Amino acid sequence: MGAERRVGGSMGSYILSASSTVGRIFEDVDAWSIAAVVALAMVAAWLLGRRIGARRLRKDSQGERPAVSKFLDASLALLGLLIAFTFATSLTKYDSRRLMVVADSNAVGDFYNCASLLKEPVRTKLRKVIHDYATLRLALAKRAYNSADFQRTLDQFEQMHSQMVDLVSEALTDGTPIAVSLTNTLNALTSRNADRLFAVRDRIPPTIVVLLLTSAVVAALLVGREQGVLGEEDLAGTISFIVLVSLAIFVTLDLNQPNRGFARVDQESMTRLISTMSE
Repeated sequence: MGAERRVGGSMGSYILSASSTVGRIFEDVDAWSIAAVVALAMVAAWLLGRRIGARRLRKDSQGERPAVSKFLDASLALLGLLIAFTFATSLTKYDSRRLMVVADSNAVGDFYNCASLLKEPVRTKLRKVIHDYATLRLALAKRAYNSADFQRTLDQFEQMHSQMVDLVSEALTDGTPIAVSLTNTLNALTSRNADRLFAVRDRIPPTIVVLLLTSAVVAALLVGREQGVLGEEDLAGTISFIVLVSLAIFVTLDLNQPNRGFARVDQESMTRLISTMSE
């Protein structure tokens, strides 16, 4: 029993480790690179499928073309379903990140306005921390994602939050008349920070992405097999199919990478907010 438990635990740890490694690949590698590799793999699979189909045609003892199986139709249907599902999921997560930028900007702006109503020297100190906080958020959003750099920035955010709490506590001790508003805006800023970090880390599970890429390659293999069995070659149609599938995969993965690629979330609201701040 103990041995079985250890084996099961080891297998589970291996699967989790493999999934984490694949997930990091999809985070750290540009979407266009992955799409290009998939396109090449589809071309290779199509050529292999043509060879398999042509060999089957030559081996036909009756001299007739073998009947084409329905596996191609099923694989194309599954591929279309996976593309639609992953694209819709990526677009939803992209919209969530876009809305979180606006909500985060509003929370920072509200807290900054409350800080502007405090007495000196807390007012100047707190406004400077908020300004630095907003500037760091904008810089993080514009940088390419890197797990080590991301963690270091999170540590900086924690330090800034501690400074904000200490300064708010100092203002409350001095008896500020906006104690409720100040506390509420600080809580809102903290909540929006947690929501935005979750939105950045919320990606399509790597197993689904792997299934999508595998389905694309298998579909290309079966397309080539059918053409080989029929003794026909539709080069233009095949290239168009591979290009369209690769583009769909590229857009899907590009939407799934918040700080990388072409589909980046607009940071205009945060940029405009920082421009109105004075340290």
